Amino acid sequence: RSCSFTGFSTVQSRKLAKSLSRSSVRSRMSLKSPKAYNSLQKGAVIWDPKPLQVKKIFEALKKGLNEYLEAHQAELDYLSGRHKDTKRNSRLAFYYDLDKQIRSVERYIRKLEFHISKVEELYEAYCIQCRLRDGATNMKHAFSLSPSTKASRESLVELYKNFQECTEDMCFIESALEVHLGEFHLKMKGLVGFARLCPGDQYEVFVRLGRQKWKLKGKIETDDSQTWDEEEKIFIPNLHEKFEIKVTELRGLATILVGVVTCDSINFFTTKPQAIIVDITELGTIKLQLEVLW
Repeated sequence: RSCSFTGFSTVQSRKLAKSLSRSSVRSRMSLKSPKAYNSLQKGAVIWDPKPLQVKKIFEALKKGLNEYLEAHQAELDYLSGRHKDTKRNSRLAFYYDLDKQIRSVERYIRKLEFHISKVEELYEAYCIQCRLRDGATNMKHAFSLSPSTKASRESLVELYKNFQECTEDMCFIESALEVHLGEFHLKMKGLVGFARLCPGDQYEVFVRLGRQKWKLKGKIETDDSQTWDEEEKIFIPNLHEKFEIKVTELRGLATILVGVVTCDSINFFTTKPQAIIVDITELGTIKLQLEVLW
């Protein structure tokens, strides 16, 4: 739920700022430091950008942030109304406490507005680089169909360089956008299996999102309740990875795979806790129930 406003490391900021200077729109981006990510470390391999996935996450993120903004604006309106009534007929201490709450909500609204504008700015810069990259690709294709000359070969070299620079810039902007995705708080609600779950059964649940992992063990008690050694975990969202959930049954020293499923996180960017039930087996005889709060 918390919103992070940290950015690049100093070296990475200079590198991106240098590349952004080629575009008047991109040069207006404010790059902050320091927060280094594995994907941005020196010598890291630049991955292939995923514009369609980034667009989906951006739209979901913006929608979720606007939901938070509307909720806090409604709270501010309510408090402001009470503030006016209290000023006329209430104790002075209560009046000042209410005034303090209003100022706190106002500060949070300003943070949200800044957060939304930063996300929009990053995505605008990303779209510009995406269009430049597509243009370089189309021109490369056109030159490759024409007769080979010294001028055309030099143009192809320059186009390839431009393509690589746009690709690298898109990857850096993707990593900058990931900083603004907040956190997912996952709560374990238990397994649902009807006749498949028996007292004494032990299960292990493994949840992974990219390099982030959560492994927990649970047991079915005699009263059909469930006990788990861990009930909550925080995951940092990213643009490209989906949640992978693996459930195994523990029988003595042996482990039996119950099922492996993947779950997209695009619907989790919302103000309300999301209760999700995932079919672990193909027939849905065992399900996993989680709650996700952004």
